[in-house]
Amino acid sequence: MAGIAAESVAVSVQRAPFCSKWQGSRSSKLHTQLRASQSMDDKNKVFKELGLFSLRKKIEDVVLQADILAPAALELEESRRIRQEEMIRKYNLWDDVTKSNEILVKLADSSKVVDALKDLTYKAEEAKLITQLAEMDAINYGLFKQAYNASVDVSKFLYWYEMSKLLRGQYDMDGACLIIKAGSAGIYSEIWAEQLLSMYNKWAEKQSYQGRVVEKYASKNGGIESATIEFEFGYAYGYLSGERGVHHMIRSSDDDSMLHEIGLAVVDVIPLFLGTAPDLQIDDGDLRISSGEKQGWTGQAVCVQHIPTGISVQSSGERSHFANKMKALNRLKAKLLVIAMEQGIPEVGGIKREAIADLWKQETRRYVFHPNRLVQDVKTGIQLPDLNSVLDGNIEPLIGANISMRQASDLTL
Repeated sequence: MAGIAAESVAVSVQRAPFCSKWQGSRSSKLHTQLRASQSMDDKNKVFKELGLFSLRKKIEDVVLQADILAPAALELEESRRIRQEEMIRKYNLWDDVTKSNEILVKLADSSKVVDALKDLTYKAEEAKLITQLAEMDAINYGLFKQAYNASVDVSKFLYWYEMSKLLRGQYDMDGACLIIKAGSAGIYSEIWAEQLLSMYNKWAEKQSYQGRVVEKYASKNGGIESATIEFEFGYAYGYLSGERGVHHMIRSSDDDSMLHEIGLAVVDVIPLFLGTAPDLQIDDGDLRISSGEKQGWTGQAVCVQHIPTGISVQSSGERSHFANKMKALNRLKAKLLVIAMEQGIPEVGGIKREAIADLWKQETRRYVFHPNRLVQDVKTGIQLPDLNSVLDGNIEPLIGANISMRQASDLTL
């Protein structure tokens, strides 16, 4: 909450006319105290009171958003669940086991969303009630904090729900396997790759999920040469697929006339199938499989190359050679399916090798460390002024902008 209080000092009192008792004499008193009071205790008291304006405004905004969205969303999702239940009653589950599993998974997902929306409504009402109690109890800051925590949970779900409605790609609902590789610029790129690894892990934690680092190849001089994180939760691929490409660590000249690249790393994102994986058969003759132990990795690393396309993937985080081989094959199949989708062809056999995008030639984002610490997203054109916040995992604005851009692009097709 210290961060909230610190942020709220800059909030104008006039921006938050919550009710009559917060206006007039009290507003004038706060401004007078800020100008005249030399006592640290008085200043802390004023800052705390100013913080309540910002805190309550944030709570009210979230509660209002929930009041607008939740009833219609709940009605929609309950109708969808009822239709799926009717489909199950009419469908003979033994006729097609694969189809039956898909229906049951969708029903389970719908039930989870319905339960989550009901819980969201409860938490929004809880935040509203606690805020009212806080006012009655001589502006109880502890109760405001409790209400704010409830509103944060509501806000997170609303963000997830809204984004999930936009994510309609073929593999958007699946988990994600994110691979980071340091560039050839030496120690700075290796340190930068490790910072990106930390950024994505922190992002997952802020979403109440966890990224599992299954492979991490440490550099001799510090940092990492490569790492692989698996995100085993729904829509992870839809969220993260826009992260593919080169991430530059940049130092600008003092007058911004020149940019100097300090380090770079490339990020690749592959679907991680959480349910039934697509049935893709690859001829053994089209595969080249090699193995060998590498420092810092458990088990034996396995590299699988698809000869017709030249695509290579690897796995080293499993305990046995066989397990690494199977995981590498699954990653290869997922990557080939994505390439086929991007090229607009129905079969992997029709992939044109010369048309496969080179991720090292696709610039995704610039992280400027000097003189201004900011982040420039090349794909969407948006710019964020707080580099430290982004590296701390707050990449939702970047992810949301990319999802919106992809949706707009799909609508024009």
